[in-house]
Amino acid sequence: MSDTRNLSPGLKLALDFGPLLVFFLGNARAGIYAGTGLFMAAVLIALAVSYHLTRRLPVMTVVSAAVVLVFGALTLWLRDETFIKVKPTIIYGLFGTVLLAGLLMRRPLLAMVLDAVFDLDEDGWRKLTLRWALFFFALAALNEFVWRTQSTDVWVSFKTFAVLPLTFVFAALQYPLLQRHARTRESSLPE
Repeated sequence: MSDTRNLSPGLKLALDFGPLLVFFLGNARAGIYAGTGLFMAAVLIALAVSYHLTRRLPVMTVVSAAVVLVFGALTLWLRDETFIKVKPTIIYGLFGTVLLAGLLMRRPLLAMVLDAVFDLDEDGWRKLTLRWALFFFALAALNEFVWRTQSTDVWVSFKTFAVLPLTFVFAALQYPLLQRHARTRESSLPE
């Protein structure tokens, strides 16, 4: 039996969304700086739990956590909430850039991340990767717009309760592309 296990979708969602919820509640109860500190602690706990259960850490999760910790620390140290507000822009921009760079090198990196979930032809992986890269850039621009034009509380609510549903809707809209470019796998049928 392998040490590497997969998380159930519900637990994965809790580990991904839980720190954001802690951030929202911390901000609502004690302000942005307390929320930021709690967010950083929750991210570390989620990473530890994820590693304990799966014996691995996905690259995107580690990068996101590192950016949270660096920008959260800058927010707390310099007492400037701009750093935590710009963090999503940097993460989304970084993910979009990495996906586009992979396409330019003719290696759709999304295929490496999602290959166990989807079996697409090469054209499908290229299109899906481009769409996700553009989506990440759109999220970066949207984050910039919201934090620069709205109150901190509105931005925290947007970050906590709007980004995840937008991501789910975007992912669901990719279903026709996934169907169109799916390769058939005899082993993919349930036994």
